[in-house]
Amino acid sequence: MKNTPIKIWHDHSELILNSAYNLFLSLVVFLSCWIISKIIKKAILKANDKIEQLDATLVPILCTTSKYIVYIIGTVIILDIFGVNTASIIALLGAIGLAVGFALKDTLSNIAAGIMLLILRPFRVNETIEFASIIGKVKEINLFTTILETPDGLFVSSPNGTIWGSSIKNFHRNGKRRLDIVVGISYSDSIDKALEVLNKIMAEETRFLSDPPPQAMVISMGDSSINLQLRAWTLVDEYWQTHWDLTKKVKEEIEQSGMSIPFPQRDVHVFNQKL
Repeated sequence: MKNTPIKIWHDHSELILNSAYNLFLSLVVFLSCWIISKIIKKAILKANDKIEQLDATLVPILCTTSKYIVYIIGTVIILDIFGVNTASIIALLGAIGLAVGFALKDTLSNIAAGIMLLILRPFRVNETIEFASIIGKVKEINLFTTILETPDGLFVSSPNGTIWGSSIKNFHRNGKRRLDIVVGISYSDSIDKALEVLNKIMAEETRFLSDPPPQAMVISMGDSSINLQLRAWTLVDEYWQTHWDLTKKVKEEIEQSGMSIPFPQRDVHVFNQKL
């Protein structure tokens, strides 16, 4: 008897129906993964809008990672539908992941540190920070490295693990910064007169913040001078220009008041002894 379509269907009907059913289930799983990944993406975006604690760089990474996880799970389910031994595949993937994890230990450490930096945000783009004796303005934060520009214009690419493992000093986060200017006067000059000059300078300076209030004080008696300090708070963006202007003004005002800023000096006494 020839292999007519009717005979083929009669002999293999169960196999064909099972294959068609498995294909249908696979299509359903694939569509479900696509829908679930879209739902998760919308949920991440919605949570970011409400919480406002996720960095803009981290949001697309979370969306992409969640999509891959959903599709990997869907692929395992589809393989199981077709009778593939998924337990061995999962074990193999686990072993591969473990080997890759050991091989890329430092890289994965930088990724973990990058995620923590993006979530906790001890600094943001355009903020000036200091860590491990490096000072620079943050230009970019990604999963592996953080890009900075130093005050003298150098490019610095630092692994996230190095930054996360260091104490981070953020110069912009509090919005204000204390300015300290030290000036020395001669031992023969009047301390009260010098403090009066510093108080006059503080009263005329509009860039100083009123809270905390500016202060002028005597801080030490040096080898060659009495050291006074002008201490005031100013906005971060105005800190350096204010510091430069006040350093110049303090010197000029001290000298115009008739006092002197002494150079380091040492008195040498010579005794003649007859032998």
